[in-house]
Amino acid sequence: MAGYTRRFVIAETFEVTTMSTPADWRSLYPFDSRLLALGVGGRMHFLDEGDGQPLLMVHGNPTWSFYWRNLITAFRENHRCVAPDHMGCGMSDKPADYPYTLAQHTANLSKLIEYLDLQDITLLVHDWGGAIGLGAAVATPERFKRIVLFNTAAFPPPYVPKRIAACRIPLLGRFAIRGLNAFAGGAIWMATEKPERMTPQVKAGLLAPYDNWRHRVAVWRFVRDIPMTRRHPTRETLTNLEKALPKLADLPVKLIWGMRDWCFTPHFLERFCNLFPTARVVRIDDAGHYVVEEANEAILNHLREFLPPSESCCHPP
Repeated sequence: MAGYTRRFVIAETFEVTTMSTPADWRSLYPFDSRLLALGVGGRMHFLDEGDGQPLLMVHGNPTWSFYWRNLITAFRENHRCVAPDHMGCGMSDKPADYPYTLAQHTANLSKLIEYLDLQDITLLVHDWGGAIGLGAAVATPERFKRIVLFNTAAFPPPYVPKRIAACRIPLLGRFAIRGLNAFAGGAIWMATEKPERMTPQVKAGLLAPYDNWRHRVAVWRFVRDIPMTRRHPTRETLTNLEKALPKLADLPVKLIWGMRDWCFTPHFLERFCNLFPTARVVRIDDAGHYVVEEANEAILNHLREFLPPSESCCHPP
């Protein structure tokens, strides 16, 4: 598409050789892997598929770019689909000693946006990806064109579900998440209302990067970064982000929500409705937290309707 050719060509590919999860999930993820050296701590893995105005897809915890695979397949014919893995997640490096904080993840995403020189971005975010993606958007609002939010937050949490709070207990929580894979593994059945969508291939793909203690460091640190007290440094980051969201008020916003999510409940949706009063709202009554897995077909149709006609032509995966 004229006007949206790439300024950078990143040729290096990254093959996963250390994951013990069954390899058949790779057929669901037929994309070229790319790396961005961040300078401190290691390399961020990301996907960069197709051409056109960019769709920037930002995952949360404990997923990775695999979560966006069906949207990428559907839209890459007419869009440039960029989907990073946060440091410690997916195929990105997983250093033990790294500042796995909201502020750092946001800075990493901003660096990727600048490196690829993304303009006229449609931002799609889920879970912790909401705070990370919207943080990057308020830092450079001139680069963004529209926003799609899936079951997420960008403000201090009004509460923390007991099952997540339990995972923060220093010794017990760390052993459960890093030793037993209780968070990523538990999400396979706790975060969905449609277990039939969690086929063996899909389960293998979601869990592939988190196959041992060392590879689960970011999953644990994401949970620890939830600000349950006013003294937690990330609480200030979230408070400042919420105050900055009016910078994005003129952008078209679409809220697509799995209404059976026990974590990012409809309360969070209503908070966003107040922050973005002109947003278009789609409530999916029979979906939970992993809404993109559970309602993929409906979501593709909603996205086609949200994008301008010249950009929305795509084929189902």
